[in-house]
Formats: sequence, structure tokens, C-alpha cells
Amino acid sequence: MTANPGPVAPSRGALRPVGLHQVQLTGGFWGQRQAVNGTATIEHCREWLDRLGWTGNFRDPDAALRRRGREFSDSEVYKLTEAACWETARPGGHPHGELLAEFTALAASAQAADGYLHTGYGRAGQPARYSDLNFGHELYCAGHLLQASVAAARTGAAPGLLDVARRAADHACTQFAQSGFCGHPEIEPGLVELYRVTGEERYLAQAAAFIERRGHRSLPEHEFGWRYFQDETPLRTADVFGGHAVRALYLANGAVDVAVETGDEDLLAAVIRQFDRTLARRTYITGGVGSRHLDEAFGDDFALPPDRAYSETCAGVATIMLAHRLLLATGDTRYGDVVDRVLHNVIAAAVADDGRSFFYAHTLHQRTPAEVPPAEHEQLRFGGGQRAPWFEVSCCLTNVSRLLASLGTYLATEDDNGVQIHQYAPMRIEAAGMSLEVATAYPDAGDVTVTVLAAPADERTLTLRVPQWAGGGTHVERRVFTPGEQVRLDLAMRPRWTFPDPRVDAVRGCAAVEVGPIVMCAESIDQEDGVRLDELQVDTAVAPEVNAVKGRSIRPVDEPWPYRNDRTTAEGPEPIVVPLVAYHRWARRGPSTMRVWLPTTTS
Repeated sequence: MTANPGPVAPSRGALRPVGLHQVQLTGGFWGQRQAVNGTATIEHCREWLDRLGWTGNFRDPDAALRRRGREFSDSEVYKLTEAACWETARPGGHPHGELLAEFTALAASAQAADGYLHTGYGRAGQPARYSDLNFGHELYCAGHLLQASVAAARTGAAPGLLDVARRAADHACTQFAQSGFCGHPEIEPGLVELYRVTGEERYLAQAAAFIERRGHRSLPEHEFGWRYFQDETPLRTADVFGGHAVRALYLANGAVDVAVETGDEDLLAAVIRQFDRTLARRTYITGGVGSRHLDEAFGDDFALPPDRAYSETCAGVATIMLAHRLLLATGDTRYGDVVDRVLHNVIAAAVADDGRSFFYAHTLHQRTPAEVPPAEHEQLRFGGGQRAPWFEVSCCLTNVSRLLASLGTYLATEDDNGVQIHQYAPMRIEAAGMSLEVATAYPDAGDVTVTVLAAPADERTLTLRVPQWAGGGTHVERRVFTPGEQVRLDLAMRPRWTFPDPRVDAVRGCAAVEVGPIVMCAESIDQEDGVRLDELQVDTAVAPEVNAVKGRSIRPVDEPWPYRNDRTTAEGPEPIVVPLVAYHRWARRGPSTMRVWLPTTTS
């Protein structure tokens, strides 16, 4: 197993993850974002957790009726703890020792004698433990505690947290030895990773049991249906991800972990089958998933309306975690393409430049300018609009924070033969006996230069992923490398038109523009005076430029009835230039309208 591993450390697989100390981002697109996360975002989250009383729930165990926040608010404390562990220990990271000591003490002080730990149930004046398995989130919160404790154990940054987590895991294993599971999957990957740290077999067995119990409609019936909770169809027999998107993806992460550790090839194949069909039929161009606002769920095949895209940030994080696990298990570099797309179009869009506000959901079509949310109040609405400093449900910012703090572990892998680089950023890599330096302006440019700083005297293989938009596959070089030599990859960043599958009827007759891994969009703030995004048509016969396309502005006429028996539409006198901006940059200059999919002149 990798020394000083990161969030995921399987005992077997086609590729090994690099550990937290093996990769250091040295600048560029992600280095800058990681630095902002390590200081501004983590402190911002801590301030809000204290301000809203979510940390206070741990400090005041006898005041159950004064508990603040939703039933899952404990998990935000745990996710932030995990983020602070990775950030404190990563090369070049910002230390958060005070926060970690405080949060560890909070968790320990609120834990019951039998290991149970949740601030919303079981105390005087509160509902009984596990009285609402659908929505109680008790095991969900425990799962995030376990993952935080794994970060603590692997970094040494939060001594004592592993003991708290083990007591909580032992309680869950005893309480749910024979039946039952949580309506929100998450404890499954937490239990497997805790098994990987401790070697305690019962944790792995319990995770496997939770996965096998789902899909038999054993949770109480609910208006959203059993699919919402992944309790409609057993995971082994399902064909595609359905129901609540984050729940489905967290469960799939746990299933891959169980499959890898137990050698269950059938279970692994089931997740791969479902993920592949989900990518082919239920995924937005940005890599985001979840097209239903009502239940935060996957829609049916090809039901991907851009203006109703939910595409929750947490679902983006979970997609990256799943694609990374499948990459490690199978060695198939196409999963690196998934990580690339979601990173640059969902995660990069999610957080403001200063790290102190964020999107919960990611619309692909903003029809009206949104109001700027108050700086001192938590936002109640989740979909569309401006980035908000905090939400009543603020799972997303702490989730992005833990991903960014551990991001280096997702960028490269190793095996007995050498090093594989899957994502491109300025960084130093120490793996497979090699020391490498990567120089690139990716994703803004496609030139990648890998300089060998040190290498052993025997042969090594250096593998670079070639994205699908650049032809796909890998660039592989195997030899005895010498210090100072370079391997170069030139990925052509030509802007290109992208057209939807005709079965995505919400955007039939539309086109989008991509440049490398970046999805572009038109934002109202960039358009000429009098040009409205809902009156644009673009000409796909003309090749797109990096930051603009050619089109025209139609001139609809208001009528007492919005339908007619002919297709006559007044046109503007001359073609116009439609400026574009990277989707991840939208809504950073104030309220605006925006659209990714643009109607074409032939529609």
C-alpha cells in the first residue's frame, strides 16, 4: 500500500494511488485554488459553523431543544475536519492545528458511552436514536466522521480522532449487525477506508452487508419513492444510477471499495455498467449529474433540461471520487477524462475567486439575473443564481474543501513499472522511484512538459493520458530515464462545436462550444447593447473562435398568443459576434443571464 496515502488506499487494483506527500501543486489553475481553499475557505466554513451553532451542538449536550441546523449538520464539522487534516499535512499546506484539536475534542465530548455520536437524536427531548432511517442521517454523519478519522490517522494531524471513530464504527456494527441501513449512503466507503487503516474485518463486512440490504424496499415508503434512497432495485442488478444523485454515487463508491477489497468482480462490474450508462444518458455536458430539483435526483434517460439542471456540487465531488476509484481498480484511463471534465466545469465553477461563496446547484441556462444573496444570512434556495456565502444545507463547500485539500492524490498514479499522469497541472511528483516536474498552463493551453529530476537505473514507464477530445488513449514512453530529459505532450486546444444527442429533446437544435476540457457559455454581461440571450441564434457553419462565435439576433414580435402557424421570425440586419466565456467563470462579475446551449440558425 502507498505510504502516507490520501483519501482512498485500496489494497489491490490495476494502479496505486499516490500518497498525499508524493504530489505538490506548484501553481497554476489548481495550485491557486488549492491555496485559497487552504486559508480562506476553511476559515470561512469554520466561521459559519460557529456562527450558526452547528459546532455548538457538540458543546451543549444537555440543551437538546436548542440544537441548531438540519439533521445532517454534524457532517459539515466532520468534512471540514477532514479538509483541515489534508491541508495541514499536504506539501506546502496551511496548518490548522487549533481547529483540529478543537473539533476532535468536540466529537469526543459528545460521544455516548456506547459509541453512538449524533447531536440530534437520543438525548432528553430529542427523537429516539434511529427512529427515522429515511432522513435521520445518523449513519451518514458517522460515515463522514470515519472519513475524517482516516485523514487524521494517515496524516497524524488530529490525534485522538481515530479512537472516536472506532467507537462509533463499533457501535454501528453492533446496532446494525442483523438488519437496517441509513437512507443516505455514506457510511459504506467510510467503513471500508477505516478497515484499510485498522485491519478490522468487521468494518469491511458491515459495509458489504449495508450494500446487499439495499434495493428490497425495506425502508418506509415515501413520496419520492424507494429509488430516491437506492432501495428500489438491488445494486447488483440495476442498469443505471437513479434516485437522489449524491446518495447513488456515495453508494457506488462504497460498492467499488467493497468489491476491490473482497475481490467481488461481479459487484465491480455492476457499478461499471451503471456508471457507463449514466455517463451516456444522464450526464450534462459539464459532467454534472442530477436533473431534478424536487428530489435532487437523476432524471430519465436523456432528460437533461439545461435551465433545470440541478447538477449539485456534491454530486460532482462524488463523481470524481467514483471515477478515481474505477481508474485505480481497472487502469482504464477514460475515467481520467471524467475527472478532467467535472473538475474544470463543476468544481471550478462552484467556488468564488475569494473562496467565500459557492454554488450549491449548477444551472446551464440562467434566464433572469439573480439577486445577490445577503452576506450575513444563510441562503434557503439551492438552485441557480449567484454564489452564496452559506446555505441552510451547506454540504457542498465543505465537500469541495476536502477534495481540493487532497487534490494531488487524484492527479497521478503509480505501479511497479512507472508513473501515470492523468491530470495536468504545475506540480512535483515523487513516485515509482522517479522525481518529476510538470510544467503546463492547462487548461488554458495544451502544452505539457514533464522534466525528469531523478530516476532509478532500471527501466521505467511514463504514461500521459490523452483526453478524448485530443484523440484519446495514452502517450507512453518506456526506457531508462536520465535526469534532465523531458517528455512533451501537445494537446491542441482548438475550439469546437459540440452537438447533443437528438434524444436530449430539451436542447435539440442547439450547439455548445468547448475548448479543451472547458465548456464555454454566453453571458449577458458580454453581449452588445440590446442583444438578449433568448433571442440569439448561432451559425455552426462558421468555426468557433476561442472566445466568440458568429450568429444573429432574432426579433420576436409580442402577440396575444405565443404560438403561430408559420415559422416567420424577424432577423437582425447583420450577423453579430457572440462573445463567450468559460462556464466556470460565469456569475463572477455580478448578476447576469447565461446559457451553454445556443440555438442554431438551422433549428
